[in-house]
Amino acid sequence: MAAEQWDVNEVSQRLNEGRLAKAAQGGYVGYGSPPFGQTAYKGELVDNPHEKQIIELIRRHHKSGKSLQQIADWLNQQGYQTKRGYQWQRISVKRVLDRLYGKSTRISGETRS
Repeated sequence: MAAEQWDVNEVSQRLNEGRLAKAAQGGYVGYGSPPFGQTAYKGELVDNPHEKQIIELIRRHHKSGKSLQQIADWLNQQGYQTKRGYQWQRISVKRVLDRLYGKSTRISGETRS
């Protein structure tokens, strides 16, 4: 078991070193999916025009006073999907707005970690 643990630690360390080297060169490091509105292409983050249009729709609905749930419902009714092809939920709308405005849009009953 100790040998297996060593292998996992070694792989983890090598992956981390590779990510740090790539980040130092200015490339997309790849910690999870690229944010909504962007796509990884040849190691770089580039704008995704379709997702950027959805972000603009979310922004407009939010500015008009609609709740996160109302925005999610509207997106679903119009046939828009999340990056992974799922229906919109209020938390996914919140995350888009958080990245857009760089702040938290409160949802009652939820806490950030």
